[in-house]
Amino acid sequence: MTATADAPLPANTRLPDSPLRRVASRFFSSRLAVVSLGFIAFFFTVAITAGVLQLLGLPMPMDPNATNLAAKLQPPSAAHWLGTDNLGRDVLSRMVAGSTISLTVGFVAMAVSLGIGIVVGAISGYFGGWIDNVLMRIVDALLCFPSFFLILSAIAILGPNIWIIIAVIGLVSWTGTARLVRAEFLTLRESEYVRAARAMGQSGWKVIFRHILPNAAAPIFVTAIVSIPDAILVESGLSFLSFGVPPPQATWGNIIADGKTYILDAWWLIVFPGLAIFSASLAFYIAGDALRRAAETRPQ
Repeated sequence: MTATADAPLPANTRLPDSPLRRVASRFFSSRLAVVSLGFIAFFFTVAITAGVLQLLGLPMPMDPNATNLAAKLQPPSAAHWLGTDNLGRDVLSRMVAGSTISLTVGFVAMAVSLGIGIVVGAISGYFGGWIDNVLMRIVDALLCFPSFFLILSAIAILGPNIWIIIAVIGLVSWTGTARLVRAEFLTLRESEYVRAARAMGQSGWKVIFRHILPNAAAPIFVTAIVSIPDAILVESGLSFLSFGVPPPQATWGNIIADGKTYILDAWWLIVFPGLAIFSASLAFYIAGDALRRAAETRPQ
């Protein structure tokens, strides 16, 4: 007697997981990755909350720009958990407000650089030939210049503004993504499913965005995560050098810049925003590395 086609599967039969589910399972099996994701969620929640309060015109627990010279340079206490700066402003409130700026710069600059890098790398890797040569020589020329000094020069000319900073960081930092996407496309464009799509008469753009790009998504997504702390560090460096977001708007970098004169007397002005920059950047780097490991692991 033969089994019918619709016979139920045995109870111990396990259906194969999807690739996304396998990657998520490997990612969350790492405690360090989960902790880093918790830090990212914490910073993201703080930044969103502060941004919404500012957008709606609602008061924060303490105004980050309210000065009180009678309470300047006070150490951490019950009244001011992270102390006050040289103008008597609450450091905790300024750090909360600064988180919105830092993460906005990180995420939006990442989106700009990712978009440019994907388009340039996809065109270069898929079409090849003289198009590849021209685009890669442009990338090589940009890589010859230190990116931070290019950003510094552009902002010195255009003026410090959050959207100018985001645009300049994004327009300068796309070269690494372009080279990565090109390498992935050079590998995948000779795959059988790509050849089949071409044989069916699909256009090059349809092959790029429907067939090749989804299969190159994992390394691109890892690059996107790692580029966020790079943008945060650049913005902090610009603010520290007084080329960032103009005062009195708070950022993590200009809080440190305001406190460098008082480093021996008011250590909290350096330590707490420095820890915020360090922990946020490290969390993104660890999450990106964990995602890379999870995506590269092959099923047993």
